[in-house]
Amino acid sequence: HAWVHHVQQHPVPMRGARAMSLVSNHHFPRHSHDEFGIGVIAAGAQRSWSGMGLVEAGPGDVIMVNPGEMHDGLPLGDKPRRWRMLYFDAGRVAEELAQEGIQRLDLLRPVARDPLLARQFLRLFTRLTSDGAGPLAREAHLLRLLMRMFQRHGTARPSGAPMSAVAKALQRLNAAPEEPVSLAELAALSGVSRFQLLRGFAREVGITPHAYLVQRRVLTAQQLLAAGRRPVEVAAQAGFADQAHMTRAFVRQLGITPARFRAVFT
Repeated sequence: HAWVHHVQQHPVPMRGARAMSLVSNHHFPRHSHDEFGIGVIAAGAQRSWSGMGLVEAGPGDVIMVNPGEMHDGLPLGDKPRRWRMLYFDAGRVAEELAQEGIQRLDLLRPVARDPLLARQFLRLFTRLTSDGAGPLAREAHLLRLLMRMFQRHGTARPSGAPMSAVAKALQRLNAAPEEPVSLAELAALSGVSRFQLLRGFAREVGITPHAYLVQRRVLTAQQLLAAGRRPVEVAAQAGFADQAHMTRAFVRQLGITPARFRAVFT
């Protein structure tokens, strides 16, 4: 099958939200986002790895992901699948839900058959990506979507637990992904052996510390490119050895080159 990959990023008039339409048979490696993500499959089907194991999603299914949650995605039968996604800043979601008396929540299901939630998603997507919808309508549809999502597919998350060795390693990688770091340094910081950290990281996060670091560097590069920086500058600032290294990581994670990503914002 020929490689198909078309991504459209839609400008949206709402703080802390972004919208994308995708048609692709790209095999996305394990990765995470800083935001809550929700989408609906329009055509085709995909299989993805999640904390629950392998899950499959087909037309009409809702797909959801928590901030920082590892997942991948590959098409079933290598045929392109078509889907839409909305991503919401975690702080914005927390603000909205706190006003409803809801604290610290996690989504439980990476895939759900929920026709009402799918319709609410499509209504909000339409209002965010087309002219004419006022802020009152957008806010109302966002709140309905979030409440349905968390009431039907979410759970409270415990707070105040001591930080695990893996959490300490993640904190370091998230704080300065552009800085070089060794496995020995991460293990010492976390108070465990290198092998214990490797094993625990793979179990809790789903990928190796190195793969996670590369992913964080790609996210850093995305932010710098969106701000108008040139790819050759961004590669060094995001911690890549050179521009070619950044381009390879970008294409593997996102299916597009840094230059094409930057073109959306210029």
